[in-house]
Amino acid sequence: MARRITLYSKPDCHLCEEARADLRTLETELGLEVIEVDITGDPALYRRFQYLIPVIDIDGGVALFAPIDLVELRHALAEVKRKT
Repeated sequence: MARRITLYSKPDCHLCEEARADLRTLETELGLEVIEVDITGDPALYRRFQYLIPVIDIDGGVALFAPIDLVELRHALAEVKRKT
């Protein structure tokens, strides 16, 4: 079963673009299901994440906040995998 990853982002965010690229790199390699949510379309999400994006939610639990790098992302995914 693929792990579900939610990327909370907004347009014109360079950190979001970097996180998206890292997730694309890992998507096939690790069998991830990546969903991107634009926080500008939801006032509650915007208030919650406006200063934290990009935010990566792993399987509805572990969350990573900006800045996120590929090493940190790999580590978080490995930790989640070990716990399941």
